[in-house]
Amino acid sequence: MEHTVIKSFGAGLSQKGVRNHNERLLLSLLQRHGEMPGSDLARLSSLSPPTVSAILKRLETDGLLVRGEPIRGKVGKPSVPMRLSPDGVLSFGLKIGRRSADLLLMDFTGQVREQRHISYTFPTPEEVFAFLSSGMAQITAALPPDIAKRICGLGIAAPFEMWNWDDLVGEPSPAFLSWKDINIPAQVAAFSDLPVSLVNDATAACQAEHVYGRGKNFTDYAYFFVGAFIGGGIVLNHSVVAGRQGNAGALGSLRSIGPHGESKQLVDMASIHLLETRLEEVELDPAMIWQNPQDWSKIMRYVEPWLGQTAQELAKASLSTCAVIDFEAILIDGSFPDEIRTELVERVRRYIATQDTRGLIPPVIESGTIGGNARAIGAASGPIFSQFLLNTNAGLSVG
Repeated sequence: MEHTVIKSFGAGLSQKGVRNHNERLLLSLLQRHGEMPGSDLARLSSLSPPTVSAILKRLETDGLLVRGEPIRGKVGKPSVPMRLSPDGVLSFGLKIGRRSADLLLMDFTGQVREQRHISYTFPTPEEVFAFLSSGMAQITAALPPDIAKRICGLGIAAPFEMWNWDDLVGEPSPAFLSWKDINIPAQVAAFSDLPVSLVNDATAACQAEHVYGRGKNFTDYAYFFVGAFIGGGIVLNHSVVAGRQGNAGALGSLRSIGPHGESKQLVDMASIHLLETRLEEVELDPAMIWQNPQDWSKIMRYVEPWLGQTAQELAKASLSTCAVIDFEAILIDGSFPDEIRTELVERVRRYIATQDTRGLIPPVIESGTIGGNARAIGAASGPIFSQFLLNTNAGLSVG
């Protein structure tokens, strides 16, 4: 035992830290539940009404909250609900994908104010950062100065070790390898002084679902995002868990078995790049998969077998994930039309019903709600969340 390293708990909160925590708590409650009066906030937060009133006044003065219409018809003075101010804080989000990049500006309530899109054969750093620089400049210049100054940061969602993409799809290209030595914050600092947060793209999608979608309905769940390469995220105690090295919820790396019994990963067996490859084999343009708005009706002959395989793989992966943590739900979303997502989720439910679940409590299988924009929205939520909302996995909880 003399050589055992015992890790310490976090430090206690100073008076300033307690104030910051309480402000974040009230903002998080309003973000999660919508507008409500101070009396309801006091009940949910277990803070005294005078404390809540003082914090709300401070946040309103800071421009983070606005008053709603008074609620009349009850005994006593009308209560005034408070809500997040859309203009209170804004953030940029960038998703770097295999075939395209998306840049958006999102406000405090999760509404996308502006968005830019670029497609490419391969994502070169030069092209992506030129797109980012010009897009941020154009969007910022179009804003009133008092709104532009409330942009709090830039979140960037990108796959973990994206320079290994060519290993998955058999497309050796210097474009992928060129990302290996890129310092993304340093590249952004050349044209912007905004703080930059980096996040795994699937974790970002999970964050978007958690903050703005079905994630509000569950305390703990695993999340699968089916994109060009499948990935995922995990939520514990109402918070997305990024992990010690930012790679928690790397569900695409779950083990699977190939058609000839060979060892594979889930990313090899349940990703959209498999459908893309099949279309190329029959000399169809795979670009139709990524067109906006998406319409897969003309390729359903090839989508059907892909759906069957993906559903089987997700059913097995869902149970494997729940064998580690007793998740109450599995949420599934992706870069596909809504009707494809609905069918995929229904098939996963049916496949799980036929699996060996000894020792497990099968989770509820539900659809995500954000869709293809989830990664960019999740990236944009990063700076807002880190600066203004509460991380309940820091030993704190939101009711």
